[in-house]
Amino acid sequence: MRLLTSILAFSLPCTIIAHSTHHREHQETFSKDRLEELQKKWDTDWGFSGISTFAHLPYTRCLSHPETSFDIGIIGAPFDTAVSYRPGARFGPRAIRAGSSRQTSFRGFNPRAGLNPYTSWARIIDCGDIPVTPFDNALALRQMSEAFIELGERPPTPESLESSSTYQHKPKLLTLGGDHSIALPALRALKKIYNQPIAVVHFDAHLDTWHPAKYPSAWIDPDDESTPSFFNHGSMFWIAATEGLIANSSSVHAGLRTRLSGDDEADYSDDSQQGWVRIATDDIDDIGVKGVISKILDSVGTEVPVYLSIDIDVIDPGLAPGTGTPEPGGWTTRELIRILRGIESLNVIGADIVEVSPAYDGGTEATAMAAAQIGFEILTSIVRRGLMDQAKISKAGDEKRAKDEL
Repeated sequence: MRLLTSILAFSLPCTIIAHSTHHREHQETFSKDRLEELQKKWDTDWGFSGISTFAHLPYTRCLSHPETSFDIGIIGAPFDTAVSYRPGARFGPRAIRAGSSRQTSFRGFNPRAGLNPYTSWARIIDCGDIPVTPFDNALALRQMSEAFIELGERPPTPESLESSSTYQHKPKLLTLGGDHSIALPALRALKKIYNQPIAVVHFDAHLDTWHPAKYPSAWIDPDDESTPSFFNHGSMFWIAATEGLIANSSSVHAGLRTRLSGDDEADYSDDSQQGWVRIATDDIDDIGVKGVISKILDSVGTEVPVYLSIDIDVIDPGLAPGTGTPEPGGWTTRELIRILRGIESLNVIGADIVEVSPAYDGGTEATAMAAAQIGFEILTSIVRRGLMDQAKISKAGDEKRAKDEL
């Protein structure tokens, strides 16, 4: 018996090595001979099949797989414990991904832009979710901040790194919220990565620049800025402004129709002091979609780095009911999408879609599908901006060569 055990002990590693070598050789032969055939047969999903990633994109848990390069990452931030009214946006990333199920790379051509964002220069992948704690908002803020920095400092794909367009030299993140407070850790990360304040183009029914003490409470010191409750989805831009994260005088609110605090317009005064330009929902009736687009572009320009932040409640709740703080009288989904298309020349370096709370969406998925379409438009604009930069650089090079030849 001892002899048999000894023989097995010596022979088993050899057997394992031989089997492992044979397995690798089989894999190599297999991949060379049949990979293309298998991909043609099995690599296409219907809208209702496959794992629920955004637009059926490849999935990698990017935070724990630093070897995976990407140009645009879709990242979920399932956090909603900083809301002031209805919770539920922690399920937003899951709902938006489900709402994007009819988007596929083989049927992703965007006629308005003349490109398919899923098959152009950018490698776009679904990076999964940040595992945000629901028990401790201070820890959640730290987790999200570190996650955005981790992903934002990754190198893009080698092809983009070698591109003549500097726009392609840093990866971009599209964050699926989550409540709107997730914009604060995103801006902290972008300020660190780009080493400058970031302009914000903010679509929302609400200002989100309120001093946290505007929520009255006898239980807190209004002068103590370390109070945990100050971090909420109505004050995160106030915090960002005090930290110097936002480019003063180059940031815009669009779609506002909120009630204000107290008996006067002090909220507007505070907002103006932070350097914001305000576009009300009603303005679209007077200046039209083109007027809204012009006002945004005139205020921000096309060169300053921009964070695009879209609260789904900018859309009328009759069309997008699945949100935490609904305000009647909003823009239509079509109007919002047309405005987004019109500002595609912005230098967008990051974006979010927030406050999708599917529990209030009924059985229609209307809000989730609207958010998914908004995501498609944002991705298209980021990809198009990269192509526009390449074309601009190429044209400048041609003009220089022509001038040198004279």
